Amino acid sequence: MIDLTMNRENLKRSIERAREKNIIIPTFAQMEDPTKIPEKIQDKLTGVGLWDVNPLNLFRITWRNNPVEKGGDGKFGDVNYIELPSSLTGVKARIVLLTGKWFPTGCHKVGASFGCLVPRLVTGQFDPTYHHAVWPSTGNYCRGGAFNSKLLACDSVAILPAEMSKERFDWLSKIAGQVIATPGCESNVKEIFDKTWELRKDPSMMIFNQFEEMGNPLWHYNVTGRAIRDAVEQIRGEGDRFAGAAFTSGSAGTMSAGDFAVGEALQCPTLLNNGFGGHRIEGIGDKHVPWIHNVKNTDMVIAIDDEDSQKLLRLFNDPVGLKYLEEVVGVPHQTCEQLSLLGISGIANMLCCIKMAKYYELDEHDILATVGTDSAVMYQSRIRELEEQNGAYTEAMAAADWAEHLHGVRTDAMEELTYATRKRVHNLKYYTWVEQQGKDVQELNAQWYDKHYWTDMHAQVDEIDALINEFNEEVGLLKNL
Repeated sequence: MIDLTMNRENLKRSIERAREKNIIIPTFAQMEDPTKIPEKIQDKLTGVGLWDVNPLNLFRITWRNNPVEKGGDGKFGDVNYIELPSSLTGVKARIVLLTGKWFPTGCHKVGASFGCLVPRLVTGQFDPTYHHAVWPSTGNYCRGGAFNSKLLACDSVAILPAEMSKERFDWLSKIAGQVIATPGCESNVKEIFDKTWELRKDPSMMIFNQFEEMGNPLWHYNVTGRAIRDAVEQIRGEGDRFAGAAFTSGSAGTMSAGDFAVGEALQCPTLLNNGFGGHRIEGIGDKHVPWIHNVKNTDMVIAIDDEDSQKLLRLFNDPVGLKYLEEVVGVPHQTCEQLSLLGISGIANMLCCIKMAKYYELDEHDILATVGTDSAVMYQSRIRELEEQNGAYTEAMAAADWAEHLHGVRTDAMEELTYATRKRVHNLKYYTWVEQQGKDVQELNAQWYDKHYWTDMHAQVDEIDALINEFNEEVGLLKNL
């Protein structure tokens, strides 16, 4: 359960800070359904850019923003998603992919970090006049956390691996109060944890570890899950069925939106083979099972070769590759224009769905869902690196990448989980979380045996929304809009 113990003295200071900085906090219900946002706030958003450091952008933490970075009428629409056609995927099943580009910061992690910080802020556990919000991450989560901290007038510390993309570090240097680069790449999660233990010695440092914070799956379950539901309903025809959802596991927060299959890098097959190693699928992490992963509700593990995601990143973003897909493969022009909405982990998510569709022999009446956590905007430096390594892109290279890394995707490196194998994966949590991170083994067992453990946590959203409403009322800005 999320701790909602009140600290009234800290809460007074939080309310004063919010009043001073013109901060109104949205509820989870408003992020799920932005039509519930007061009309006057929607009107004020008209002149606010999507990435602007403006507290009003807290109300844009939703899958239903207008798909523009600047301008717009401040209103909201349907869920932002694309449907990937069979001409691209090579499978009959319909694949729906929610697009994270249209969040502030260009990634859905801004929602997960909101779910972690705001409950502590509105209970007074976090005092913005004293505490620093520490965001340990393999990339986008610390970006979202730093952005939310800035909007909520809180100091922040971002922690991420040194080998992450240049775009992340450049942007964080302007938003976060402090940026710490830890050794290694995407899969070096323990090094991040080790740094947080150093920082814990300072009582002003409050750690928001996405791998253990229940506010992360709480947000995705209530916001992302319902966005997937609505997107599927929009395209569902007579006789169609929702066959499942597949996500690569970073913190495992997104998976709570519709647990079915979990993907990981073949180069670091932690869930599939208790493995180790490094990989290049930025946006996911490995070498441990996140505390917040409801393993008992996971039906399959799928490993994705990081070479597939790298080669497809270039195919999807080079004019020569797009021309090949449209003119030779027959992918619709509109789809080709949308492929830049997939970042590296989004491409891996797509590949998870393709492998899942092939494994289960799904047909045109089956709908699979996943998310594009961010977009290719975050990886322009990676695309340039690929060009430097491999030279100018040619039609022959595009043909080879499509044939080998997309059309040729097979059903290898997959496992359909039984009760026993689920429990095996769940038990891996012990070594990271009980032995290294100080968690209680009784709670670890409760995650497996207590039928109400996860449902009771997800149900806390109503209580948190009530606390947000009380906070806003005390701040007093809503009545003066």
